[in-house]
Amino acid sequence: MATTYLAQGTGRRKTSVARVYLKAGTGTMTINGRQLNEYFPNRVHAYICEQPLEVTDNRGSFDVVINVTGGGLSGQAGAIRHGLSRALVTADEANGPSLKANGFLTRDPRMVERKKYGQPGARKKFQFSKR
Repeated sequence: MATTYLAQGTGRRKTSVARVYLKAGTGTMTINGRQLNEYFPNRVHAYICEQPLEVTDNRGSFDVVINVTGGGLSGQAGAIRHGLSRALVTADEANGPSLKANGFLTRDPRMVERKKYGQPGARKKFQFSKR
């Protein structure tokens, strides 16, 4: 039996991608099959994930199911915030202005710069010798 979701949103940050699903419930947040506080022991990352629900006053009205891949914990937390914001707008258009005002609907374009060939890093160069 397939679960029906009220809304779905995809969020991205750095190299992380989060698929967020909302369904009516009591406010539990499950990330890759684990609870929020179990997945993000650092309270700052957990706070970032919960921000869209706080801003729109939907703290206990949705159960959130999240699949997140790639990157580190910071990028994953940002991707979850972006995806959750998009899902909340899909669920109710009235959530849009408050999320947009806080910058949660904007994808952060900053990525790691690639390493160049023949050099030790993205910016670092080998010492130049004239002779």
